[in-house]
Amino acid sequence: PLAAIMTSRRRAEKLPLRIVCYSLLSIARGRPVGSMRGGGGTSFLSNMCRLRGGQHGAAAGETQIFETVVSSEVTRVATSPFEGQKPGTSGLRKKTSVFLQPGYLENFIQSLFDSLPDGELRGATLVVSGDGRYGNAAAVQIICKMAAAHGVARVWVGRDGLLSTPAASCVIREREGGVACGGVILSASHNPGGPDADFGIKYNVRNGGPALESLTEEVYERSTQIREYAIVAGLPDVDLSLEGRHVFVDEKGGAPHFEVEVIDPTEDYVALMASLFDFDALRSLLRRPDMSLVFDGMHGVAGPYARAIFGALGVADEALLNCIPSEDFGGGHPDPNLTYAAALAKLMGLTGQPAGGEPPVLGAAADGDADRNMIVGRRFFVTPSDSLAVIAAHAHALPWLARQGGLRALARSMPTSGAVDRVAEELGLPLFETPTGWKYFGNLMDSHLLGGADLSPLLCGEESFGTGSSHIREKDGLWAVLCWASILAHHNVDTPEGQLVGVEEVVTQHWRRFGRNFYTRYDYENVDAAAAEEIVERLRAMGSSFRGAGYGPSEPQLLQDGFALATIDEFSYRDPVDSSTTSQQGVRLLFADGSRIVLRLSGTGSVGATVRIYIERYQPPGDEYALLANATDALRPLVDLALHLSQVRELTGREAPTVIT
Repeated sequence: PLAAIMTSRRRAEKLPLRIVCYSLLSIARGRPVGSMRGGGGTSFLSNMCRLRGGQHGAAAGETQIFETVVSSEVTRVATSPFEGQKPGTSGLRKKTSVFLQPGYLENFIQSLFDSLPDGELRGATLVVSGDGRYGNAAAVQIICKMAAAHGVARVWVGRDGLLSTPAASCVIREREGGVACGGVILSASHNPGGPDADFGIKYNVRNGGPALESLTEEVYERSTQIREYAIVAGLPDVDLSLEGRHVFVDEKGGAPHFEVEVIDPTEDYVALMASLFDFDALRSLLRRPDMSLVFDGMHGVAGPYARAIFGALGVADEALLNCIPSEDFGGGHPDPNLTYAAALAKLMGLTGQPAGGEPPVLGAAADGDADRNMIVGRRFFVTPSDSLAVIAAHAHALPWLARQGGLRALARSMPTSGAVDRVAEELGLPLFETPTGWKYFGNLMDSHLLGGADLSPLLCGEESFGTGSSHIREKDGLWAVLCWASILAHHNVDTPEGQLVGVEEVVTQHWRRFGRNFYTRYDYENVDAAAAEEIVERLRAMGSSFRGAGYGPSEPQLLQDGFALATIDEFSYRDPVDSSTTSQQGVRLLFADGSRIVLRLSGTGSVGATVRIYIERYQPPGDEYALLANATDALRPLVDLALHLSQVRELTGREAPTVIT
């Protein structure tokens, strides 16, 4: 009787026979079926599921399926180029209002799709998700429709359009054995979100890592010549809150031509973390009465992952702060540093005694897309450079590295301090100094696939609060926090209650063994681009005069406070894997005692320029008083020299930096 009713309704609704057959099978198996015509209301077939008395949800362990009958006709929309669609260090970042211009996003996506190898998208699986900032959900819908127009068979989208950047890399690499061809990640990372703030987009390739400069340059070139973009305009928006397969069938009765599968955004990533770390050991640590942890999600996409992981480890909900994603990050700036994570800094006792007694033992924060991290101990801040070095020195305490026989290589970005260099030297490991940008680390991780040495497991990091390893091809904020928890667990296996070894003790022990790299970074954000370039040009001219006067490593130039300048140059990098060259990556002033001043312009902002000045001085082990000195006092003479040589105050009109790290 049911078949007879459905056959008659098929004629009335003009449904393809295959949908009726599929629906009968689904009903027989207890599965729900939604069939909507071009995005209309609930269909007869969906109602039949209810009439049968079954749940309108998948059975346990099964994937829910929603079929929609649509027109698969590809529409080609005439357009013209937008100025400035040139990706920076981490993709294209602009003000949200720029991305909301009609055709702006479509132009960039078309330029991207046209730049991929011929046939790469045809029949492929593509990941599309983001950090949940304002405009994220609408952008996901547009990109899905454009993916359908370019022959993509399936798009994976995190529920509610959410995937952290590390999780997106994980999904590309791990889900179904790594079948995805790549992923479009919607994020401006640590930049603010909202209608008046920032939006961003980048492409990660098949290995899960950011596209190399050769691809992003081609995307930019195509964006300057674009004349049309392709889209399946008849494809309805997908309900991103419903996990399951949203299958689209052509109204002419053909086979399914496209689907969007909405997935649990945390599933693959949490499974990966559970395979890397000893969760039982971490539970034991976190059960100790003298151990406490607090995590600040900064209203970014890290929140759901923190709740899934730390909740499973026994951390109370009240210790997981700001862990509900917000389109505008709660009105804040989701950058995990002492300026923008001020509430966490106060809670950890860095800015006075917090209310409620002693601060937690371990504090941490992640940025908007969860790829950056800040580690804080009780009244103690860990610089990102020190964090990388400490994790490297404790590789033996990290289970997945121990299982693989230990580290094979270390790497850092050029502005990052040399703390990890000293660990590499003692452990006898190769150390690579790269430009800023995670794609350079990804090349090293995949060296063996390109005919080079096998450098994995590889540990790497950037001074800009980015730490990671070859487990994925992105920096990974929560992974770094789990590393630190594992290090504390290692140091406290047999420690009596009340004598727990904390973060400060771990770092101090490290300094006594390797020495200390005093380090600070001054950020001048949203500087006029012309003024920023003038600062760089001034230092370049200084370098020419320096060399012209015959100064160099063998005859340094004596400057104020006794600093002997041995070299002025611009960092250039020749990739040992693909032999590509990246130049003009920052001006370096290197001193005879190993101190450094580095100045570079950051490519992660959406307007103007960010001028970053890095100051570093090394203190060898042996002098306890000097090792434990206040960093501000230890660096003050070198900071004064950096400000004098760069003339940053005079050229920008800024009396103080926006952020000091």
